[in-house]
Amino acid sequence: VIDIQTSADVCADVITINGTYSGGGSICTGALPVTLSLFNALSEKNNVKLYWKTETEINNSGFELQRKSEAGSWANIAFINGNGTVSTPTEYSYHDKKLLPGKYYYRLKQIDYSGSFEYFDLALPVLISKPKDFALGQSYPNPSNPKCNIDFQLPEKMKVNIGVYDLLGRLVTTLADGEREAGIYTVEFNGSGLASGTYIYRFTAGSYTEVKKLILVK
Repeated sequence: VIDIQTSADVCADVITINGTYSGGGSICTGALPVTLSLFNALSEKNNVKLYWKTETEINNSGFELQRKSEAGSWANIAFINGNGTVSTPTEYSYHDKKLLPGKYYYRLKQIDYSGSFEYFDLALPVLISKPKDFALGQSYPNPSNPKCNIDFQLPEKMKVNIGVYDLLGRLVTTLADGEREAGIYTVEFNGSGLASGTYIYRFTAGSYTEVKKLILVK
C-alpha cells in the first residue's frame, strides 16, 4: 500500500493505491491523470535534453517542468502544453541549456484543466561536469549580420576578458570583463554600429589567451 500525500490547496481527501505508482507526488480525489510510461534525460556538455512519453491523457492541460540544484529549491523553468484527452501515445521533450557545473534534479508537475495536479520525479539527478580545458569557440553564425554568439569555457573560477578588435588592432567593443565561475558561457557580439569587414576577438583568462576571427556583413 502506498500513501500519496495531498495538497490542501487542491484537495482534502487522501487516495490509497494498492500496488505500484509511477509518479512521485500528489493525486487528488477526482483528478484526471496521465499514464506516464517514460521520463528520462540526456546531458551533453552543459545542456540537458529531457523527454517523456504518455500512453494516455485525460483532461491534461500540460506539464510544468521544474528544476533544482543540490542546495537550491524547486523553480519552474518551462510549461509544455498537454493534449487534453487522448488515448494514443504522445512524446514530449525540452532542452535545458547553458547550465553551470553542478547536480540538478528535475520533476514534472502534470496539471489538468480543473487545477488538480500530480508530480513525476526524474529517477536520477543530472550531473554537469566542469570543463577540463580552456576553449574559445568560433563565432556563430559567421558571417554575422549583424549579431553573432561566441562560446567559451573555463575549467576553474577566474577573471575573463573578451575584446573585439579591428584589423589595425583597435579595440571596438568588450564582450566580457570580470570574474566567472568554472563552466561554459555564451556572449553576444552586436556589430550594428560597426562597418562590415573582418574583426579579431581575443579571449584572455589568467595566463591563457586565444584569438579567432569573425566576419561582419551588413
